[in-house]
Parts: sequence; structure tokens; C-alpha cells
Amino acid sequence: MRVPGSGLVSGLAATARTAARRAVTSQYPEREPELPDRARGVIALHESNCTSCMLCARECPDWCIYIDSHKETVEVEGAARPRQVNVLDRFDIDFSLCMYCGICVDVCPFDALFWAPDFAYAEGDIRDLLHGKGRLGEWMGNVPPAALPEADA
Repeated sequence: MRVPGSGLVSGLAATARTAARRAVTSQYPEREPELPDRARGVIALHESNCTSCMLCARECPDWCIYIDSHKETVEVEGAARPRQVNVLDRFDIDFSLCMYCGICVDVCPFDALFWAPDFAYAEGDIRDLLHGKGRLGEWMGNVPPAALPEADA
């Protein structure tokens, strides 16, 4: 059998315990948080690895990845005939739609997409959250070395 008012007493006791502790809030703009190495901040693009296979755009549940490419003929020394390669014209991610699930990073067979720990890329207008391959490439410099593919792979 419960004593009347025991819930109130336990609630006041919890309030008293936490009121005596020091606050752990850090003031964000003045002091940036220390993120773990594998933090999911923003998606970075390694443009030279992208073959425009469109797997990331097809698997994205939000349809927030836009890719345009064209084919070019390349002469390969020692080959019987020229090869055709896809050249990436446009690779945009609309971060106003993205839910940061990471499916695009996981399905990319050519290691072109990575998680970068950057998180301070807010914009004043929602239309400015569409980032192109230039901006996505800038974030590659912050990708942790453990996530990058080996040089000879």
C-alpha cells in the first residue's frame, strides 16, 4: 500500500539532488563540443572516386541526392578500343531533406561518400541547404583517417 504524497516527496528529493549539482552546459559558440571520432556530422564527397553509378540517389529514402553526368570517350594505351567513362557534372545533397541515416554512405561501392564530423553548416535560408560537389568536397579534409580507404585499394 502506497502512502499518500510519497510521489511528491520522491520528486522533491530528486529535485534537491540535481539542484545541488553544478551545471554541465557548455556555451556553444564560444566553446565548441568535443565530438567522438566517428561522429555523424555531414556527408562529404570524394569526387574522384564517384563513378555516377546513382546507387546513393536510388537508395536514399528522402530522395535528397541529385546527380547529373555525361559520358566521355577516353583512349587507353594498349587497349583495342576507346573506353567510355562517366564524368560527374552535378552532385548535390539537399540537407533540408536529409535525415542523416547514412544509407548513401553505406551503399557507395566506390568509397566516394564519407561522414565528416562537421556540424556547424547552418544557413539563414532553407534554400541554401542544397550543397554541391564543391562544398561537399571541402568537408573531405575533416574526415577521420580511419574512415578513408587505403591508398592502394
